[in-house]
Amino acid sequence: MSDVNLTMTINGVQRVIACNPADMLCDVLRSAGYTEVKRGCDTGNCGVCTVWLDGVPVPSCSVFAGRAEGRNITTVRGVEKEAAEFAQFLVAEGADQCGYCTPGFTMMVLALKRELKSPTEAEIRHYLSGNLCRCSGYEGHLRAIVKYLEAPHE
Repeated sequence: MSDVNLTMTINGVQRVIACNPADMLCDVLRSAGYTEVKRGCDTGNCGVCTVWLDGVPVPSCSVFAGRAEGRNITTVRGVEKEAAEFAQFLVAEGADQCGYCTPGFTMMVLALKRELKSPTEAEIRHYLSGNLCRCSGYEGHLRAIVKYLEAPHE
């Protein structure tokens, strides 16, 4: 299949990107300069490439670029202020380590915050079960998430 022009809104900015609609969204985004979208497992299991598609978290390595036509995509750069606030909690709990999984993990935490009000620890673990961190045992992450969710936000 040859390249076509796809129109999508990325982080609030409408873009027209020439690509093969059968390419994976993570590859198209990275080629267009959104290098904050990381490549991990290529199977949709690790969460490293998570972006929001119309506000819903998706593994961008498992979404064909053609499905993004006319839709809104948000990367961690599009929620920079919230992401920076959450990052402070990760650092305070020693859960930042290498940082490779952090963009996708952050997108899931921010989606969790929007979707669930006062989630239990079990609900948090379940919501984030598709996010893998090869550096940690997740306890620091969990402490950071709980403290972040309990903190007052603007």
